[in-house]
Amino acid sequence: MATQQYGYRDHRDEPGFAADRPPRSSAGRYAGGGSPGRGLNRLPAWLRAPVEGRTWREFWYQMLSLPISIAFFVWAVTMTSVGVSLLITFIGVPVLAAALAGARGFGALERARARGLLGLDVGTPEPVRTRRGGGPLAWMGATLKSGVSWRHLLYGVLHFPWATFAFSVALTFWTTGWALFTYPLWRWIFPMYAGQAGLQLYGDDHHSVFLDNPFEIAVTSLAGLLVVLATPWILRGLTTVDRLMVGGLLGPSRLATRVVELESDRGVVVDTAAADLRRIERDLHDGAQARLVGLAMELGLAKEKLAEDPAAAARMVDEAHGEVKTALQELRDLARGIHPAVLTDRGLDAALSSVASRCTVPVAVDVDLGERPAAAIEGIAYFTVSELLQNVSKHSRATRATVDVWRSGERLMLQVQDDGVGGAAAGAGSGLAGLAERLDAVDGILLVDSPPAGPTRVTAELPWRRA
Repeated sequence: MATQQYGYRDHRDEPGFAADRPPRSSAGRYAGGGSPGRGLNRLPAWLRAPVEGRTWREFWYQMLSLPISIAFFVWAVTMTSVGVSLLITFIGVPVLAAALAGARGFGALERARARGLLGLDVGTPEPVRTRRGGGPLAWMGATLKSGVSWRHLLYGVLHFPWATFAFSVALTFWTTGWALFTYPLWRWIFPMYAGQAGLQLYGDDHHSVFLDNPFEIAVTSLAGLLVVLATPWILRGLTTVDRLMVGGLLGPSRLATRVVELESDRGVVVDTAAADLRRIERDLHDGAQARLVGLAMELGLAKEKLAEDPAAAARMVDEAHGEVKTALQELRDLARGIHPAVLTDRGLDAALSSVASRCTVPVAVDVDLGERPAAAIEGIAYFTVSELLQNVSKHSRATRATVDVWRSGERLMLQVQDDGVGGAAAGAGSGLAGLAERLDAVDGILLVDSPPAGPTRVTAELPWRRA
C-alpha cells in the first residue's frame, strides 16, 4: 500500500524496502531532493564534474597511491621473504611479526588517506590482543594469529599493481585532457620556424603537420574538452576499486563489526527497558498509587462518620466509588502501555485500529498480513505506530492520516502518513531519533520524509520473525 512519511535513514535501495508499494499520494517526496543549488550546482553533473573538489581529491589520491604502494609493497615482500627464509631459525618469527606490525601501520595511513580524500570512513580494526604481562613472545604469537594483520599484508601486495595501473590511467587522462583543452592558451610557447607556428604532430624530409590553423586548434581543444569531461568518471571508477580494497582488507572484520553493533544494540535495549521501568514506576506512584492512598483515607473518614452521620458517610463512599473507577481506568491505560491485551488476543489489525480510534484526527488503517510475526516484533510495530500517531495528534495539525502495514519478503513494513504541516526531523534528542534507535536495536530502519509544507511520511522496517 502506501509508503510512509517520516524517515531517519535512507535505505530505499536495500532489499525488501517498500519499493513494492506505491505511495497513497504523489505529493510526498523523499528528503534530500532539495531545491537546485547555486553556482556550479546549477550546471549538469557531467559539466561541473571536472572542476568539483571531489574530482581533484580523487586525482590526488591516485597520484599519492603509487609512491605509498611502492613503499608498502617493498616492505611487505622484503620482510615476508626474509621472515619466511629465516623460519628455520627462531629469528624468522620476530621478523614476520614486525612485517605484520608494519603492514598495520601502512594500513592506518591508507585509512586516513581514504578518509581525507575519498570521504571513506573505514573503522579501525580490532587490535592485537595479548594477555596482560605476556611479554614479547605473546605479542608475536598474537600478531601471527591475527587475520586482520595478514589482510593488511595482503593489501600491500595486491594494491601495488593496481596503484600502478590507476596512476598511469589517471595521470594520462588528466594531463592529456587539460593539455589539449587549453592548447590555444599555450601554443605561443612554440617558436616560429619557416613560417610555421604551433605544435608539430609529424615531420620528415618531405612534409610536416603543425597545429597552426584555427580549425585544427578548435578540433584539438574540443577533443581535449571531451577527455576532460570523461576524466572525472574514469577517476570515480578507479577509486571505486580502491574503496572496495580499503574497506574489504583494511577495515574491521565482519564478525568484529557485528559484535560492536550487537553490543551497541544491547545497550540501547537495556537503556530502553530501564526507561520503561522508570516510566511505569512514575505512573504508578503519581497516578494509581496516589489515587488509591486518597481513596483509603476517604473510606477511613467515611467509616468514622458512619455511626454519627450516615448521610455524609454515604456521600463519601459514593465519591470513593468514583475514585475507584478512575483508578481502574488509569491501571488499564498503564497496562495497555506495557502490552495491550488486544494485541495479544487479536493481532496488529485490531490493536492498531484501537490506537487509531484514540487519535485526534481521522486515521485509516490497512493491515495486510497473511500471518502474525513474532510477539516481540509485533509489540515493537504496535508501539512504533502508537508513537507516530501521538506525533500526528500533537504536532502535525493534520486533517487525516493513514496507517499501512504489510510484509515485503522477510521484512515487516509500517507506514504512517498525514497531510499536516510537515517539518518533522529525526535529529539528536528528538522523539523520532529515539524511536530510530529502538528500531535499530532489532535491525530495523526508520525513514522520515517531511518537507516543510508537508505531507509527512514515516516508513519503518522491521525484520520478519515468525511467531
